[in-house]
Parts: sequence; C-alpha cells; structure tokens
Amino acid sequence: MANEQESEIKGKDLNKFLIIILMAVAILLLVFLGVNYLVMENLISQKISKINVPQEELEEEAAEDELQKGIIVDLGDFILNLCDENQKKYLKVNVAIEVSQKDTDFPKDAAPAKGGHGHGEAPAAVNPMDAIQQEMTQYKPAIRDAVITNLSSKTSAELASAAGKELAKEQISNDINAILGGEREVLRVSFGQFIIQ
Repeated sequence: MANEQESEIKGKDLNKFLIIILMAVAILLLVFLGVNYLVMENLISQKISKINVPQEELEEEAAEDELQKGIIVDLGDFILNLCDENQKKYLKVNVAIEVSQKDTDFPKDAAPAKGGHGHGEAPAAVNPMDAIQQEMTQYKPAIRDAVITNLSSKTSAELASAAGKELAKEQISNDINAILGGEREVLRVSFGQFIIQ
C-alpha cells in the first residue's frame, strides 16, 4: 500500500511537472511569436514607407530624368600608344560624348517656313541638330586632344578593368567640361569600340 501511495504521489508530481513544462513552453512560444510579429510588422512598415514616395518627389525625379537627355556628338575613332613600359600596347577606341541641351536648341514655337504667293520663297528653316553639330565642330580639335592626352597616359592594365575605364571617362568628361567653359555640360562619355593590343 505504501508503494501505491508513493507511486500515486510520484504520478501526481510528474503530472504537475509536465503541466508546468508545457505551460512554460506555451508561454515561451507565445512570447516568441509576439516578438517575431512586432519585428516583422516594423520591418514591413519601414519597407512600405520607403516605397510610398510622395507624388511631388516622383515628378521631380521625372523632371531630372528629362533634363539628363542630351545630344550625342561622335568624336570618331582613336588609335593610341598606351603608356606601358615593358612592351608597346595600342588602343583602338571609338569615343562619343553626350552634351547637355540648351533651352534655345529646339524652339517649341518655331513653325516651318512656307513659301509665299509667287513672291519668292522664305529662307529654309535651320535644322537644330545641324546647328548644334556646327557649334560642336569648333571644339572638336581641343576635345580630341583631351581624349588623346588622357587615354595615352594610361597603361593597358589600368584600362583593362571596368573601374579603370570609368575613371578615364570621368577624367575625359572633366577635361571636356573645362574646354566647353560652361556653355554645355558633358553628361556621359561612351566608348563604342575598345580594343587593346
């Protein structure tokens, strides 16, 4: 009988112990779920707030993108000696620049000229792109010299990496902006063909 009472007491103690453990696990699980919910809710709300951009900011960004469209000026092909010490290396590259537009480049109110009633014809309208190319022609020798000077001072190892090419483009852009003297700004420098031998 004593054994039965002891096993009954041990059984009750074991049941109480299991109930306490289950309750502790349930409480810990609820705390974990609550903390996880709060953290996820906070992260999601932060991400949503980053996505929700006011309409004014979107319009400003669109206006900036519109201003970044420029006029492409092809500078032609260049064949240059590079600055390698051990052996002669050559660079063949095609360079084009994109320069900013002026407000006067493409007048919106310019109507095409039409001929009169037999009294002679009005002078032909000037194509804005031709006028811009003509304007850039005066700068081309100095711009080509800046490109030659910049690229021929580089080694083939410097120009082999993407970072080296980007650095050269940035330096060329700065040199050309100095030549243009603020009349136009170089938006981008592009290499159409880039061969090192």
